[in-house]
Amino acid sequence: MSRSKNKIEIYEEPLRTIPHNVFRDNNPDYDELERRPRMPVVALLDNIRSMFNVGSMFRTADGAWLEEVIISGYTASPPRKEIAKTALGAEYSVPWRSIPDPVEALRALKHRGYTAIALEHTTRSQSYTSVNYDFPLVFVVGNEGVGVQDDIVRECDFAVELPQNGMKSSMNVAVAFGIMLYELRRQWDLKI
Repeated sequence: MSRSKNKIEIYEEPLRTIPHNVFRDNNPDYDELERRPRMPVVALLDNIRSMFNVGSMFRTADGAWLEEVIISGYTASPPRKEIAKTALGAEYSVPWRSIPDPVEALRALKHRGYTAIALEHTTRSQSYTSVNYDFPLVFVVGNEGVGVQDDIVRECDFAVELPQNGMKSSMNVAVAFGIMLYELRRQWDLKI
């Protein structure tokens, strides 16, 4: 089955899983990847406690082919075996840097024309799907327990959140990161 913009086409061939060795055999090399344009999105990871979450975010960043990951606070940076376990090599394909001051980094990106977004529950958060995003942009995710720090939120142009319909008020930070990043990728693909 494949989708077009207005209809679903159904093929005679039965639906089946593609073997994983097909994916591995067809992976592009780094030179080919570097020729692909990156989505103009920077992710700022601030005070992420779990290195497994950091690795997962690197892997998702590779899948969406974003511009850069910025690491701040006590977020661990590669090389670390815990990051590598979930990143599966994406820490080498995604540009990243570690910075001492996330507020200063946001100001510098905004000065270059980036819109700054906090992925956080705030007094004025909007649902992440209700926004028509302008690119380039930077979005911030914060600590698993306390979220994005207030001084960073204040530097952002606005905040978005993932609506919660169950008992819990939030999601795992790496899961939320992935949902947000793929909404950005969806909108970016519609614009290019």
